[in-house]
Amino acid sequence: MPNAEAQLAELRRGAAQIVSEAELLARLRLGRPLRVKLGVDPTAPDIHLGFTVALSKLRQFQDLGHEGILIIGDFTAMVGDPSGRSKTRPQLSHDQVMENARTFQQQAAKILDPGRTRTVFNGEWFEIMSFEEVMELNARVTLQQMLQREDFKGRVERGEPVHLHELQYPLMQGWDSVQVQADVELGGTDQLFNILVGRDLQVQEKQPPQIVFLLPLLEGLDGSAKMSKSLGNYVGVTEAPGEMFGKLMSISDALMARYYELLLCEPLPALHPMEAKQQLAFRIVERYHTREAAQGALEEFRMKFSQRDVEHAEWPVVNFADVPNDLVSLVVAAFERGYGVKRSRSEARRLIEQGSVQLRGEKLIDPKSVPALQSGDVLRLDKTRAVRAA
Repeated sequence: MPNAEAQLAELRRGAAQIVSEAELLARLRLGRPLRVKLGVDPTAPDIHLGFTVALSKLRQFQDLGHEGILIIGDFTAMVGDPSGRSKTRPQLSHDQVMENARTFQQQAAKILDPGRTRTVFNGEWFEIMSFEEVMELNARVTLQQMLQREDFKGRVERGEPVHLHELQYPLMQGWDSVQVQADVELGGTDQLFNILVGRDLQVQEKQPPQIVFLLPLLEGLDGSAKMSKSLGNYVGVTEAPGEMFGKLMSISDALMARYYELLLCEPLPALHPMEAKQQLAFRIVERYHTREAAQGALEEFRMKFSQRDVEHAEWPVVNFADVPNDLVSLVVAAFERGYGVKRSRSEARRLIEQGSVQLRGEKLIDPKSVPALQSGDVLRLDKTRAVRAA
């Protein structure tokens, strides 16, 4: 195990906030493996690249000799984390959560060191709690404390409902930390409140308070909102190599540096943007599939675009029957239905005016035009995406 100062220098790279670095350094100086907690709620069966940011940091702790504690929130997932949400999450049954958890664990194992990972389900302690114990836990916080959260406060101010079960979530996440005696808890920047609750509960239980280790939230393919399955702007780690490669090639040049930093822990290389993006996509596909799969995805991409064989390539098939026939509406619908990416009408208009949108090899540069789109036609949207009309 490297000395504490060397470990801190390595660990702080890529961190958004650590509460506090002095506490982390003191804990590292103890010379024992730290218990580093990462809680996950399997609300969906697949992990997307946004979540791998935290998993990769946990692996970094493991490589330095520390223990990773992966908490599968089979009970917290039934509540649903309200962090950053403008409305209540749909509630899942325990059976749904456990089904998702099976595939989630398999995918997490692609990143974590199995020999240094302890996986626990928080149902182990929540399932056996009596109602009296639940009341005792609730008595440790006030409603005023909970309403300090911006998401709760905003919903109350807008007259939108905040359900009582949602108020339990920070308490439940904090109690997880007590149960595993966490030294460090990892989470996105939207998890600050929840992790601080865990610190408070640990102090009340006469445990050393965990260090808060926050990581940046990875923007999704649209470049604005955080990567999320519910928003459709995600790349799943189990997606087919060609689909994964194509999605990564669709990100903006401006977003590339962010993906290199958070997913590969490297600066953007001094290459032509297209070459840098291909390298990014290749390495991500290689990581979650194989080098051969990445090479095949690269060749498929080059076949589609470098050799301009657009008409014969496979593209998402989109039904435009209920879409107004003006070009801007067609482009907006093509992005959303073909790729799950929301584009505003002004963004679609810009793509058209700069010559990115093509039909039968011809650039369509008039946003007011009404193209005669026929079944089987390929509508090219930008450098990396096109759709075929149903």
